[in-house]
Amino acid sequence: MKFCSECASPVSLSIPAGDNRPRYVCTSCATIHYQNPKMVLGSIPVWERGGELKVLLCKRAIEPRYGYWTLPAGFMENNETTAEAAIRETQEEAGANIKLGNLFTLLNVARVHQVHMFYLAELLDLDFAPGEESLEVQLFSEKEIPWDDLAFPTIRTTLELFFADRINIREGGSYGFHTQDITRNMRSDSDPV
Repeated sequence: MKFCSECASPVSLSIPAGDNRPRYVCTSCATIHYQNPKMVLGSIPVWERGGELKVLLCKRAIEPRYGYWTLPAGFMENNETTAEAAIRETQEEAGANIKLGNLFTLLNVARVHQVHMFYLAELLDLDFAPGEESLEVQLFSEKEIPWDDLAFPTIRTTLELFFADRINIREGGSYGFHTQDITRNMRSDSDPV
């Protein structure tokens, strides 16, 4: 940040009185510009019929990770709840109609200043199609998921936790709520599989 969004004067990085970390502070009007983590919201849309469960994934049409698979998710907007953001992102990226369930994962990705949250969701129908940010959308059973072509560690973690909870459900349990700190980087395109 170079200029104040309030008065357009230059800003400097300093620790304001009563604070404990550097912030951008306007040299003219003294406005403190806080920079906070971004919220990424999404869903785990599932279709279950005849004892078979499948998860809807989107192939990314944008960077980062163009061409890799993800759950429908994106940045939360102002003036919406986390649930509204998850529903909107699912509609925008997968054209899917869902019934939103409980919050399933809350994943801290501190190295990129983000918090990722995924809700359980049930597909209401099979009327889905790729949105602007998706090349394609497809239903996958657990063994069909392109594990080596998932876009982000948060997607892999969420799916692993989801399928682990499915085992508990078959044994009479229920879905849990999971929170983790994600510290591993994405696999680069040049890494061996």
